[in-house]
Amino acid sequence: MTNQLESLRAYTTVVADTGDVQAMRTYRPTDATTNPSLILKAVQLDAYRPLLETVLRDHPDAGPATLTDHLLIALGCEILRIIPGRVSTEVDARLSFDTQASIERARRIIGLYAQQGIGRDRVLIKLASTWEGIQAARILESEGIHCNMTLLFSLPQALACAQAGATLISPFVGRIYDWHKKAAGAEWDESARSGANDPGVESVERIYRYYKAYDIPTEIMGASFRNIGQIRALAGCDLLTISPELMGQLAADTEPLSTRLTVESAKAQPPEWMASNEVAFRTELNQEAMATEKLAEGIRVFTADALKLDALLAAPRTA
Repeated sequence: MTNQLESLRAYTTVVADTGDVQAMRTYRPTDATTNPSLILKAVQLDAYRPLLETVLRDHPDAGPATLTDHLLIALGCEILRIIPGRVSTEVDARLSFDTQASIERARRIIGLYAQQGIGRDRVLIKLASTWEGIQAARILESEGIHCNMTLLFSLPQALACAQAGATLISPFVGRIYDWHKKAAGAEWDESARSGANDPGVESVERIYRYYKAYDIPTEIMGASFRNIGQIRALAGCDLLTISPELMGQLAADTEPLSTRLTVESAKAQPPEWMASNEVAFRTELNQEAMATEKLAEGIRVFTADALKLDALLAAPRTA
């Protein structure tokens, strides 16, 4: 009997939201995406200690930024030996407001992959969906370096990413849900705000309908899920990046799963066309308290984990 994970693959590209190579072997995703938090978690596991030690041994005089890039590429190469598609590798969140530094870091990452024989078609550079990150993506895409725009919480961000020609966006379903649940407090009704009525699901569906109605080629990858109800409600989205735990729950469920999002339904009722420029981006983003707060929070969290990774990389060398 077909399980829901297999059914989902018929409508949507399944992406592994983990740095755990063994989990990828188990669930066979097409693509994989990582972030500083996932990388930090992975390299502290015994299974990945040899990878960390090899990077430290091969680059004894390198600084934290260089060591981090070599570690990202080493793990990315391990992942690409398992999956048939692409791996997303993230530019340091500390560069989220520095367009030029983000471009230079992305070029270096792509260069390191090239040294390992990995072509640009198999790598997505992850950048924060700040105005500066989006402008970095515009330049990188013009050079044939494909970008995955992360920390995305609103349609204005999605429109700016599309205008920049980004290959893919990653709207964060779970973090949008978290914000609305916290804001509602005791008045939150979980049953009424679940599935298709989940605020994170609604946000991604809004972006999906806009993109498909106007034939925008940028791919949409729902991310940051809290439960499988959110995933089911987005069946039909271009891609969904799912944690091993939630993939396991989908694999264990044999109830029928059908697609919810379709290009045909999006085109049947096209939304109003919206302007997208720097003024519109900053104005509309500022109007959305949730998106503004979660973008800032996400950068802070990823920065904190990048600092922890720096410390972890330094510790063996000073022990």
